[in-house]
Amino acid sequence: MQPPIDLGFRACSAVLQTGVTDQELFEYVFGGDNTLLALSFVVNIALAGLTILGIAYLGRNLSDPRPKAIATALMLISVVSISSYTGLTSGLTLGVVEMPAGHPAAGATTAGQDGVLVMWGRYLTWTFSTPFILIVLGMIAGSNWTKILTTCAFTIAMCVTGLAAALTTSSLVLRWWWFVLSSTFFLVIVYVILVDWTAEAERTGTTDLFRTLKLLTVVGWFGYPILWALGVEGIAILDVATTSWGYSVLDIITKYIVTFLAMFYVIDEPESITGGADYSASLPRVEPSDD
Repeated sequence: MQPPIDLGFRACSAVLQTGVTDQELFEYVFGGDNTLLALSFVVNIALAGLTILGIAYLGRNLSDPRPKAIATALMLISVVSISSYTGLTSGLTLGVVEMPAGHPAAGATTAGQDGVLVMWGRYLTWTFSTPFILIVLGMIAGSNWTKILTTCAFTIAMCVTGLAAALTTSSLVLRWWWFVLSSTFFLVIVYVILVDWTAEAERTGTTDLFRTLKLLTVVGWFGYPILWALGVEGIAILDVATTSWGYSVLDIITKYIVTFLAMFYVIDEPESITGGADYSASLPRVEPSDD
């Protein structure tokens, strides 16, 4: 049986089978006048790598299991990012999609093919990285795992429907319908962060940190649908390179900056963060007897 990730790559490749090879897309990005587009990928690979090393260094002395779990989730955000941006850089997760009739970019050509460049690998990044961001936020707020996993499910639905919006070529109306669905799932997540988790952070005693993290995350996340709507996938006011840099800057804010702010707080292992020896254990810890 093939792993789900491999099947996902094959499915996207089948959808984007337009005759453009990975090598041709690589040469289009790095061999022409697309320096800004190429830099939007390479800079994030470097930052993700530095973030992974930074977390490993800062977390080397953590002893409590709860701060360790938060640090692991923080590291996995950048692990996903460096993998995804490498896919974009290599051309593996790029594609050329012909826009439906009525779209402002209908009739455009890219790398000698009809259609526009679609960075569908970014949706893979968001699908696998945003759940870890929510896990971190939920744990810092002191939320329960039912609510944390529910938000993770909604964020996966948000990213998958966003990908559907980017790849739909049959109808302009359907593209925007997918976008509306994705935005609706996004608003559910925003509500949980701003209302439920804010109240829980007050009870937990992590209000100051959580306030900073939620503002950076929520404000940054609102930028993604705005860029989608203004970019080549939406009404095409922004070109591909500008849109890509917009996404990259938002990734820097909502991933790497948020990561280090949270990590600097966690390494001190304050009482509001620590969970004790029994944290996540299914049974209470039993101390050995003296007999």
